[in-house]
Amino acid sequence: MNVRPLLSRLAACTVLLAAAVGAQAAPSVSGHQLSVGATDVQQYLDGSFPRTQDALGGLIAMTMSHPKLTLPQGNRLDLGFDVAMATAGGTPAPLGKVKLSSGLRYDAQTQGFHLQEPTVDDFTPANNGGKLDSRTRGLLNAWLVDYARREPIYKIDPTVAAVLGTLQVQSAQVENGKLVVTFNQDLGALVPAGLLGR
Repeated sequence: MNVRPLLSRLAACTVLLAAAVGAQAAPSVSGHQLSVGATDVQQYLDGSFPRTQDALGGLIAMTMSHPKLTLPQGNRLDLGFDVAMATAGGTPAPLGKVKLSSGLRYDAQTQGFHLQEPTVDDFTPANNGGKLDSRTRGLLNAWLVDYARREPIYKIDPTVAAVLGTLQVQSAQVENGKLVVTFNQDLGALVPAGLLGR
């Protein structure tokens, strides 16, 4: 049996796996704060969408896709995505683009950053004359509340999060184009340097 092709494939898989693991940058630490840049958050969101939510006992399915994050000055982030709706198992029809703004919270249980009190700020219909009617807005708001409660917009690497698990969170906010969580202790001595971003 010739093992060279097998070894070559194994080496190639190892290189690809290393590249995939390295693609998500580690968070940065400064004093009591851990921060994550907008590019890393966007990469995480790209991997966790599209998302489909059933409503009205499965009669309607809303699909959110193509998330677009911006971290403007101030303490709220902006997030936009495309919304499509399907009825009774049909093909999703595009509704339009939704833009929302939100505060930020860090949840030690999910080891991630979550939306905090998101609000729908703008809607651009897919078709001329389209609009976000009250029923669709209600479904969208229900999805946002559920998503904010259960799903992080960015999840900390489990190795780093395990070190942070015993610490108390003092605040989470958008600051200088990054998501920042402040803990009650200096993180420099707790998180191994090899796990941190540059």
